[in-house]
Amino acid sequence: MNFFTRNSIKCQHFISIQKPFHVQQRSLIQPFIKRHDIGAHSAFIKRVLPTFYQQKCWTTTTKSIDDNNPAAHTSWVDHLPAKIAPYAYLTRIDKPIGTWLLFWPCAWSISMATFNTGGSVMEAASMMGLFGLGALTMRGAGCTINDLWDRDIDNKVERTKSRPITSGAIKPSQAIAFLGLQLSVGLGVLTQLNLYSILLGASSLSLVVAYPLMKRITYWPQSVLGLAFNWGSLLGWSAITGSLDLTVAGPLYIGGVCWTLVYDTIYAHQDKKDDIKVGVKSTALRFGDKTPEWLTGFSMAFVSMTALAGYMNGQGLPFYAISVLGTASHLAWQLKTVDYNNAASCWSKFKSNTWTGAILWSGIVADAAYASHLMA
Repeated sequence: MNFFTRNSIKCQHFISIQKPFHVQQRSLIQPFIKRHDIGAHSAFIKRVLPTFYQQKCWTTTTKSIDDNNPAAHTSWVDHLPAKIAPYAYLTRIDKPIGTWLLFWPCAWSISMATFNTGGSVMEAASMMGLFGLGALTMRGAGCTINDLWDRDIDNKVERTKSRPITSGAIKPSQAIAFLGLQLSVGLGVLTQLNLYSILLGASSLSLVVAYPLMKRITYWPQSVLGLAFNWGSLLGWSAITGSLDLTVAGPLYIGGVCWTLVYDTIYAHQDKKDDIKVGVKSTALRFGDKTPEWLTGFSMAFVSMTALAGYMNGQGLPFYAISVLGTASHLAWQLKTVDYNNAASCWSKFKSNTWTGAILWSGIVADAAYASHLMA
């Protein structure tokens, strides 16, 4: 048994018996390094110690153990028990942007359907609460599916190499069992809807499963993500009305897909160098230097389809002033200020799409309030 094998076993045993660490992590690792003179063996440090260090810092980028500025805790997930933290991180629950992006098309559709039918505010609020739980659950399930498919790729990408499945913190069999739990909760939410909506909602699962594979096949995986993430534009309408009016929900859905192509292309620019290295495709690579022109076109399509959906639904002036012009202004700001070669800038603008969805929804709500005032 050589030096590295012997000490790897010691390190693995040491990891297995430890409870969650806080500020004492570094002080516990340093004596281990000093005692075994590991400082000269950088390969060992990179292979073994990052896994140890990540037992607490699930959401941070692991730095060298000799770095004077180790990664700091950046999320409440870092403080969860060691057995729970990997599953919380797997669902990306500490990064709610994905849940919001899945929820907003549902909220738009529910609100527009309520406006169309003259339904009650309480009914709409109750339905949005139900869809909010569904968005949280199914976004987490989508992350689990994605990480199962990508476990042999994620370890080659700087931003994703510490994810629980690819790092070994969660075994594939454990992830599949957890996925079963997530889908059971999602099914429980879905069965609260009418039969038409149950069937419509269940039909979207194939898109959720297929999306992670698309990045291996086409430079347009974001289009498949858009089809999946905006299914709520259809489902929200049917949940309120019991049927599907494609003259309204159709343009809303198509516009949402275009919106996804905008924000997820910005997101994909974070990983474009690693994507080239591992052979993964994306619209960021497809558009290249023409990304501003492409995203301007998709933004215009999104705004136009939103306006068309509003027209077909009989929306009034507040909708066009806020949902259409307000959304257009926010998208214009994003595209004007984003730096596609700066990961921090891409992440910041990607996250700002929470406000894009909120602006569009607030216009629908304002229009409903305005219409109620006129009728009083």
